Amino acid sequence: MAKLTKKQKEAKAKIDVNTAHDVLSASSTVKEITNVNFDASVDLAIRLGVDPRKANQMVRGVVTLPNGTGKDVKVLALVTPDKEAEAKEAGADYVGLDEYLTKIKGGWTDVDVIVTMPSVMGKLGPLGRILGPRGLMPNPKTGTVTMDVAKAVKDVKGGKIDFKVDKTGIVHASIGKVSFEANKLAENANELIKTIVKMKPSTVKGAYIKSIYLSSTMSPGIEIDTKTV
Repeated sequence: MAKLTKKQKEAKAKIDVNTAHDVLSASSTVKEITNVNFDASVDLAIRLGVDPRKANQMVRGVVTLPNGTGKDVKVLALVTPDKEAEAKEAGADYVGLDEYLTKIKGGWTDVDVIVTMPSVMGKLGPLGRILGPRGLMPNPKTGTVTMDVAKAVKDVKGGKIDFKVDKTGIVHASIGKVSFEANKLAENANELIKTIVKMKPSTVKGAYIKSIYLSSTMSPGIEIDTKTV
């Protein structure tokens, strides 16, 4: 196991392992123990009692964080010329079609989210091997394939994130920055947890939410008592 740095040791010492944290106290603690000279991301890791290999236990969805993510989300709108103006007006960072398809073919993926329209999806198929592994493939389920391109761009810019359980049964999501007030982080975390609870597959036996940890980019994880959510 890698040796802990002095800062990591100090951070770990500040976590009282005997304390059962609720979302708000975990949010306060993560702010207290994060000692880096940049605005670190705050992440939630929720372990679910599901088997992601079973199609009927795949937990995937979208949630709008009430206080946004704190990130400047770079959005590419792949649209036909008649939709370019509304995508730009809504705040898309890059707008176009064929020139960006060519750039992506060449390996360019310097964006966080791609929004497109149903008629363009056929052109994106061949780019699946580039976009898929990076989580950039637009999907109607997450609202990124739509005729209302402006709304999709505004939603993503305004704090809408998509989440998906990974093959080990954990949902990882960034819910803000350490510069956020603790109650704002807690509101974002609660919104995500509430959404995941609502999506409990009917085939799940036993505990659904097994554990929840909150951490920042460089901090140890703080366990949240699942009975408090």
